[in-house]
Amino acid sequence: MKSRIRRVWTFGLITFCLGSFGALASESGPIPIPAAARPSAHFDPESATNAYLALIPPSAKSRSDAYFEGGYWLQLWDFVYGAAIALLLLNLRWSAAMRNLAERITPFGPIRTALYWTQYILLIAVLGFPLTVYEQFIREHQYGLATQTFGPWLFDQFKGLLLNVVLGAIMTAVLFGVVRRLPRTWWIWGALVTVAFLIFVVLIGPVFIVPIFNKVTRLQDPKVTEPILRLARANGIPAHDVFQIDASRQTTRISANVSGFGKTMRITLNDNLLRRGSPEEIQAVMGHEMGHYVLNHVYKFIVYSLVIIVVWFAALQWAVNWALARWGEKWRIRSIGDTAVLPLVLLVSAIFFFVLTPVVNTITRVEEYEADIFGLNASRQPDGFAQAAIHLSEYRKMSPGRLEEWIFYDHPSGRNRILAAMRWKGENLELFEAHRANSR
Repeated sequence: MKSRIRRVWTFGLITFCLGSFGALASESGPIPIPAAARPSAHFDPESATNAYLALIPPSAKSRSDAYFEGGYWLQLWDFVYGAAIALLLLNLRWSAAMRNLAERITPFGPIRTALYWTQYILLIAVLGFPLTVYEQFIREHQYGLATQTFGPWLFDQFKGLLLNVVLGAIMTAVLFGVVRRLPRTWWIWGALVTVAFLIFVVLIGPVFIVPIFNKVTRLQDPKVTEPILRLARANGIPAHDVFQIDASRQTTRISANVSGFGKTMRITLNDNLLRRGSPEEIQAVMGHEMGHYVLNHVYKFIVYSLVIIVVWFAALQWAVNWALARWGEKWRIRSIGDTAVLPLVLLVSAIFFFVLTPVVNTITRVEEYEADIFGLNASRQPDGFAQAAIHLSEYRKMSPGRLEEWIFYDHPSGRNRILAAMRWKGENLELFEAHRANSR
């Protein structure tokens, strides 16, 4: 429940890493290019794609399919568990009791709201802890995707909880202040405040939030940094350094991102990518990430978020008022400006975003596809791109059905990403023929 409600409440707020291109590569080095994927007069993108997919052992495919499909059910159980806890807090009047305690401690409105939020987030952390342990620790270890023992994992959870307490207290205090002062138009101003907070978190994330969980250092190896920085400069990205994070202390997954904007913009690779990825894979992945920057996806994300958040707040305004008219007295909630209404707000929000899942995923998936195409044009590494995509088979279902991809995928499926890379290669065979001739 904790993960679902926190995901709804901090929609794009607490973490924002545009299009992390996750992959899991082999310690033994780059995957050989299949015969059907090599340049030839009879090159066929479909055959090349099938040849890459054939590199996945059947047992690995079954395992990744099971992991990813299990995630569908976890989304449902997160929603149901979160809804049950919200209703529990309302019907047992625990929410009203937490409000009363905050009011006894201080008469100052913003501090009361912050105290209520602190009680609330701690309570749902306790109630949701069993599901969190299963989802984020036990299950990740079962599928070989986690590296932390329980103690360090629990400490990271504790840091995340403190971060939610601090940022959530600020956000709730401001939003409830808006509701109390602007009772008729609060939903419009509340949406604008939420987007402003989103922009603030995106801005400070790379510099102040990421280092809470991982060590961030400048990458010093010129063999890695120079090709990346050349690629950045060639595409108008004002980057002078490449950073790495020690993600291997938590996970086996490979990822990279271009995060933040303005003076906090950073190109970041995790150490798994550096240790396991081939140079071609690294260049392909970074080309994709740079596509997010050049195509202004961070700004488009803010615009999309504004539209979604305004609709979200409008739905909240209607649904919460309707629910309070029917059950507000039973729950001992005085008005929509009463902090005790928060479980109801998050319940309505959970329903809204659960229903909106295909829409939000489609918006993200389209941007990821755009970044894929940009990365292919920028890096000219279709096989590196395909090799990175094929490694997603450790934790993603590579060949979903169309409806399945539309509902559940926030990135193009692995098969479609490889097909895009092979299609690009097929239209640019002269580049590879020239390279092969020069290497003779």
